[in-house]
Formats: sequence, structure tokens, C-alpha cells
Amino acid sequence: MDIKNPLVLQNKDRYLDELFTFLRIPSVSANPDHNPDVRSAAEYVSSRLKEVGVANPEICETAGHPIVYGEILVGANLPTVLVYGHYDVQPPDPLDLWDSPPFEPVIKVTSIHPDGAIFARGSCDDKGQVYMHIKAMEVLNSQGTLPCNVKFLIEGEEEVGSNNLEQFVRSYKEKLKCDVILISDTSMIANDTPSITSGLRGLAYLEVEVVGPNRDLHSGVYGGAVDNPVNVLCEMIASMKNEKMEITIPGFYDKVKLVNAAERTEMARRPFDEKAYLSALDIASTRGETGYSIIEQTSIRPTLDVNGIWGGYTGAGAKTVLPSKASAKISMRLVPDQDPDEIAELFTKHFVSIAPPTVKVKVTPHHGGQPAVTDINSEGFRAAAMAMEETFGKKPIPTREGGSIPIVALFQDVLEAPTVLMGFGLDSDALHSPNENYGVFNFLKGIETIPLFYKYYSEIRNGKHS
Repeated sequence: MDIKNPLVLQNKDRYLDELFTFLRIPSVSANPDHNPDVRSAAEYVSSRLKEVGVANPEICETAGHPIVYGEILVGANLPTVLVYGHYDVQPPDPLDLWDSPPFEPVIKVTSIHPDGAIFARGSCDDKGQVYMHIKAMEVLNSQGTLPCNVKFLIEGEEEVGSNNLEQFVRSYKEKLKCDVILISDTSMIANDTPSITSGLRGLAYLEVEVVGPNRDLHSGVYGGAVDNPVNVLCEMIASMKNEKMEITIPGFYDKVKLVNAAERTEMARRPFDEKAYLSALDIASTRGETGYSIIEQTSIRPTLDVNGIWGGYTGAGAKTVLPSKASAKISMRLVPDQDPDEIAELFTKHFVSIAPPTVKVKVTPHHGGQPAVTDINSEGFRAAAMAMEETFGKKPIPTREGGSIPIVALFQDVLEAPTVLMGFGLDSDALHSPNENYGVFNFLKGIETIPLFYKYYSEIRNGKHS
């Protein structure tokens, strides 16, 4: 295992034991039944922050789940880094597709992680990566004086849209004042190919409902005359993409900021094995927007996907029913300069317009988030690149990711500080899916690298690296 810091190697087993305790807490923010567990996770974060030098970590109440805040201030003349992460996790469903229980972490050797991977919900997204920062602070404290001030903002609602974070950030703008924001909730290209995320897509998430007759009907008696809401919903959704896999909502692409040829050329330098990609997913081919590579389709182009669909009878055996209604959850990943509220409005207007008169439709917007692009020439990005180059032995590649972290744009707007997205996960870690996992190497490499970020960031701010 290529971990050079002796303190990290010496404490490896303890770090993992502590992380496992964290992972055993089923902090599913979307399910009210787990509200006590979400609070337990917040209390665990708070207690661990106190152990690594945060004098009085706070569990800050919100209208939803609490936010954990703490700070270590060592000098007014030193730069300040705000570390953001989240302790809530996605629901583990479907449980029958997990090879081991989602909240009973185990280490298994895999082809991608020969040193072992931690299998558990939240192992990578984001508990494992949050805990790297806590243990990195322990490493820093054991080595002497901190090179900069550090603030921690760990929330419990990221997986449900961070609904209460904006109010908190705006209310405590002065308290959260910083020079740079450091986030580890993203991935790298590979364990031997480090990378730093330079862009994220935004998100518009909605739920739709199509209602037909006032009750479920016998499909033999009424089928063929009464329109079936499930059929209608499927037809409506299918019509939203054409044969080129372009989204057909009028105005959808009007504000899409195109990536120039030079940047697309740079993106093409990223190592990518299409055969391995297809094999890992057990699919024969991909099907994305015509004229763009797989990397581009999943990073610089917007999307529309059904995340869940239901209606009618889905139990065991047969029931010949013509359902009264059908529903679906739909997400759209957005790129600069698309606005999630505008896109949600365009979607709603179009969805209503394409409904036949045989049904009634309802669209309910859920959460959304702005896309974000970070400056690869910023002081924070340079510090992250120097830190990763030292621990990985090669310069990291700037990449754009297809996922969304809505708070990045919020931080840039309210705190007026740049963000560095220095994640240590891999795209193959099954985030939001059964068998989510996080490499032991990645976890320890993060603990080894993060202290160097603070070191180089402080030095760059002091003019030591031109």
C-alpha cells in the first residue's frame, strides 16, 4: 500500500474502526423514521471534531436536520480554510441487491481495490471522505502548529437537497468567512491517475403524476376505451428525447454554455477505456447524445432521466387492472448557464402541454442546484494539485464531473470564496447504489494528502510559490 506518512500507517486500524462506527449509523435523511439516527451521526461528528482539537463544536439546529460546525483558529494573519461535507446518506434500497448489509461495514478485496474496499452505505458518499478530514486534522495536530485556520461545516441534508443550508450560510456569513472552501465529495479518475474536479453539473428534480379514471378499473371491461395513465406517462416521457437523444423540451438548450474545442481536446486526454467501462456495467453499448463522447455526455452536456416510475399493480401474481394513476420521479442534470428554476418551469409547461385530454397531470418540483465551474489557476486549486502530486507521485488532471453539489454555487455567491473539489473516491464506487464501497487506499491517501493541502495553501498565500 503506497502510503508514505508513518502516522497514517501506524493508526490505520484505529482510523478504520472509528469510520466503521460512523458507517453503522443509518443516517438516511430522506426517511423520517431515521431522524434519531441522523442526529446520532451529527453527535458522532461533533465528538470526533472535539477529539482532534475543535474546542467547542456546535450542533446547530435547523428546520430539518442539524448542521455541525467547528473551528480551529490559530492566527488572524493566517489564511482560513472552510471544510464542507455531509454526514447523511442515501436510502440503501433495494436491500436485496446488497452482497452484505448496508450498515454493517466490511472490507473486501476487489480487482479495483487490491488493498481492500469498505462496503457500506455512505462509505464514499460522504462519510468516508468527511472522516478523512477529521483524521487529517489529528495528523496535523501531532505534527505541530497548524499552517492555517480551519473551519468545519458538516451538514445532514445534502442527500435531500440541502434545503436549510442556504439560510444557515446567509445567517452566519461572518462566522463562515474564509479564503477557500475545501470539499471532498467527488471522485478521481483512478488510483494511479489522480484528478481534481473543476466543474459540476446542476440539477432540477421533479415528480410527475398522471391521473385518469377516478378508480382502478377492470382492464377487460374498460381496456381499449379508457386511456391507461401508465401508458400515457410512458408515451409522454418517451417523447422528451428524439432519435439523437436530444431533449425536446422547447427552450431547454437556450442557455447551455458550450465548451470550446480547446477544452474538449484537453478533456479527451483523460485516460478512458470504453471496453472496461461497458464491462464494469455489464452492458453492450452506451446510448447518449449524438456528437459527444461518453466523457462529454456525462460531464458537459445536460440530461433528462427517469429515476423512478410506478403505477398499477406491482405485487406477486397477476391482477388485470387498468390503473387510476401513474407517477414518476425525473431529474435533469444541468450545465452552465442553465438555471434549475427556469428548467423546472420549462419542463412543467411542456409536460402539461403534451398531455392528452384523457388525463390530468400534476408536476411537483423537488430540490435543485446550480451548476458550477472552478478556476484551475486559483490558489486553492494549485495547492490541491501540489499536495496530490506529492502523495501520488504525478500531477492531477483537471476534470469535470457529471454529478451535482448544489452548495458549491451557493458558497461562491454568499461567501465569495473559491471552492476546491479534492475528492478521493472512484466512479466505480457505486455511489447511491447497492454495494457502495470506498477503497482503504483512497481513505488513507486522503488522510495523507489533506494536511499537505493546508501546508501548500498557506505557503502560496504567503508568496512562497509563484
